[in-house]
Amino acid sequence: MKQTRWTIFSILILLLGAGWIWLSRADPGSTTAGSIPAPQVGFLAPDFSLVNQNGETVQLSELRGQPILLNFWASWCAPCREEIPDFVALRAQYAAKGVEFVGIAVDNQANVAQFMQRQTINYPILIGEGAANNLARQLGNPSGALPYTIVLDRDGNIVFKHLGRLPRAKLEAILAKMGAD
Repeated sequence: MKQTRWTIFSILILLLGAGWIWLSRADPGSTTAGSIPAPQVGFLAPDFSLVNQNGETVQLSELRGQPILLNFWASWCAPCREEIPDFVALRAQYAAKGVEFVGIAVDNQANVAQFMQRQTINYPILIGEGAANNLARQLGNPSGALPYTIVLDRDGNIVFKHLGRLPRAKLEAILAKMGAD
């Protein structure tokens, strides 16, 4: 009887191990029961709405017709704070060409307001708190790490995704490739 239990236990361990290996190799963007696959480069970004720092609701579809950079950030995130001056400079440079930058704060209103007193930002900031983290995951950031940046073309299609601090030269190359130079 003791040997039968040991055999059953060993088989269960092997099955669990095989299942873990299979799940760890699965494509993180694939659909599982009850989930929605993250949109990939070349596909339309899903529409969403968040509140800006003035309490007004902004919907992504309202911004279509121009290239858009969506940057998920937080006031406590050091790499996020480091890339903001580049975004400010590039927004000033590309605004006349119709490119819009939008910051999506994975943070609360009070922290964002306090941060913006110290740092000048010339583009709209949407306050998302926890909902912004869920939105970033829906847009292809399964880890929820910050900063996370997505570039959309004039039709709202995703043309670029980047997790981590985005080097200015890389972003300028993307904008030039889109014809925003």
